[in-house]
Amino acid sequence: MKVGRFLAFAVSFIFAATLVAQAPGTGTKAPAKSNAPIFKPAADLKWTDLDPTGAPGVKIVDVWGNHAKGGFGAFIKFPAGFTSPLHTHTNAYKIVVVSGTWLQTPEGKAEMRLGPGSYAYQPGDGYKHVTACDKASECVIFSESTGKFDLIPAK
Repeated sequence: MKVGRFLAFAVSFIFAATLVAQAPGTGTKAPAKSNAPIFKPAADLKWTDLDPTGAPGVKIVDVWGNHAKGGFGAFIKFPAGFTSPLHTHTNAYKIVVVSGTWLQTPEGKAEMRLGPGSYAYQPGDGYKHVTACDKASECVIFSESTGKFDLIPAK
């Protein structure tokens, strides 16, 4: 079982790295091109509170860009048992689950349970959903977007 979890982690890490390496789209600065490699050990990442209302306890660390200002790639950590209110986002997100079981429930549809190595595309501009993390353990995802992060409570 440990080998299976390691492989799932490795696949999700490689997939996340592939997303970061791709230019995120028009209007967004991609990571600076350089002949020098960039390394960010997990121990050096500085987690901060993701501060929209409706996301208490959620932490974020930008790997490139700035989630509060524009395009970004970031790890996001949800506490075990976290559930957001029904909401939307202005921009679309590409998401890879790194650890835990991340839950996504589109309005009026069945809950999707995604474990390590899973991928999700979450459209922006009107896609109403609830985001949650299974109560068994915290969830870490890698997310990227061409625009800034926001959380807009659904009406």
